[in-house]
Amino acid sequence: MNRLPPSAPKREAKLLGLGLDHSDGHVRLTRGDNFVLFGGSQETHHRMQETAIKVNEQLERRGKRLEDVSGREFCDILHDAIGD
Repeated sequence: MNRLPPSAPKREAKLLGLGLDHSDGHVRLTRGDNFVLFGGSQETHHRMQETAIKVNEQLERRGKRLEDVSGREFCDILHDAIGD
């Protein structure tokens, strides 16, 4: 008897940005399509936001999703994102 294999669990990946340099008492949290950013000074949090957006743009240009790229390819994407 042929049995269908159980469905593979859906793969999901997210970037997690954690800023530790805040001193103003303000709690910053930003969520996006595939990222969550928490903490940091206003400047640090803004920089994390820009980087996450650029990573998503690089993924879109390559026609890929975060969960589908290798670690090496992610490093290349991140380098391209912060090198702009």
